[in-house]
Amino acid sequence: MSGETVITVCGNLVDDPELRFTPGGAAVAKFRVASVPRTFNKETQQWEDAKDGLFLTCSVWRQAAENATETLSRGMRVIVQGRLKQRSYEDREGVKRTVYELDVEEVGPSLKNATAKVTKAAGKGAPEVQQARRQQGAASAEDPWAQGTPGAGRPPAGGGGGWGSGEDSEPPF
Repeated sequence: MSGETVITVCGNLVDDPELRFTPGGAAVAKFRVASVPRTFNKETQQWEDAKDGLFLTCSVWRQAAENATETLSRGMRVIVQGRLKQRSYEDREGVKRTVYELDVEEVGPSLKNATAKVTKAAGKGAPEVQQARRQQGAASAEDPWAQGTPGAGRPPAGGGGGWGSGEDSEPPF
């Protein structure tokens, strides 16, 4: 869509990706990336981290969420690309806060100082994936998000269903 702010960030994972599932069975992984600029101090002949860094909370969805959880871990250097979102809220003390979050489209390990072996993941239709989804608490027939119709993951025509308002909605965490 036009007007969205798409950015690419290189940084280190602050924590392991946390995988959860929506009531309809869509996977979502949440993690934080720290991007801290480093400069070389000629006087001390050492690299130094800047005092202020960028810490972004990231969310990645569906198969990419499952793949990221299996592949990435705390401390790894990663490259993430996605849509930057701004959200404002009021905390418990009544202070207005603004946070920036990234809806990730692409994520992977940085190969600057590491190597990686890429393995193609099983597709959505693979029997072991279907079995895992059923075991994760397949939603009941009343859940319009879980119906096996074309466009699954989105509410049925006419709205309704689930906690979200479409495929770009966020889970309640």
